[in-house]
Amino acid sequence: MRRFYASPENFNDQQVFLDMEQSRHLSSVLRLTEGNKIRVFDGLGNEFSCEIEKIEKKKTSLKIIEKISPSAPESGLDLTLAVAVLKGEKFDLVIQKAVELGVANFVPLVTKRCDVKIKDSTKKIERWEKIVIESSKQCGRAKLMQISELIEFQDFIEMPEGAKILFAERNGESFSEIKADKKITAVIGSEGGWEDSEIVSAEKKGFQIITLGGRILRSETAAISITGILQHNFGDLR
Repeated sequence: MRRFYASPENFNDQQVFLDMEQSRHLSSVLRLTEGNKIRVFDGLGNEFSCEIEKIEKKKTSLKIIEKISPSAPESGLDLTLAVAVLKGEKFDLVIQKAVELGVANFVPLVTKRCDVKIKDSTKKIERWEKIVIESSKQCGRAKLMQISELIEFQDFIEMPEGAKILFAERNGESFSEIKADKKITAVIGSEGGWEDSEIVSAEKKGFQIITLGGRILRSETAAISITGILQHNFGDLR
C-alpha cells in the first residue's frame, strides 16, 4: 500500500489533507483515484489507513479509516548523527541512509577542514528535509528524522547530552571501548579529517575519541557504516 506524508496540522478526527506536492505525486505519478486506499503518516510516529475522497489541484482529501502500526518501528536508541557537510550528492546519500538506519536527529557541521561553502543554508535545509520525507515514505518510518540548522563544530560540542563519541582517524580508542547508553551523539568529520585542536576541544567537552582500525573509509562511508554498527550494538538492528 502506498505511503504518504501529511504534517500534523493537516489532520483532524476523521480526515487528513495531502498538500499540493503529495497530491501531484498521488494523482499524476502513481495514478491513484478516489476510493483507493493508502497509508498516511504524520512525522510524529503515527500512521493511518485512509481512503481517497477527493483529489484537487492543490490538495487531496482523505477519510481516516483506522490508526495502524508503522511497518518500521522506531529504534530504542536515541541517536544523534553529526556530520561535516560534504559535497553535493554525498551528503544527500548520508541523510537518506541515516533515515533508513533509524537516526533520530541529524546535525550538519562546519569544521575547519570542511571545504563546502554553503551560500543559502535555508534552501539546503529545505532540500534535506524533503529527502527525509521521501526516505521515510520508502523505508516505513512514521517519525521524521529531525535536521538541525547548520552549526560550527566548536559551538556544537557545547550542546550534546548522553554518550558523546567523536570518530577520528587517529589517537582514539577501539570501538569496543565505547561507553554508551540509550542516548548517543556520534560525530563524523570531513574528507580532510580533523585538526588536532578540534580533537582536543572535543575531549575537553567529554567526547570519547574512537578510531576504527583495518579500513580507510571515505566520510560518507564512515557515517553510514558507523551508524549501522551503533544501531547493531546499542539499538534495534539485530
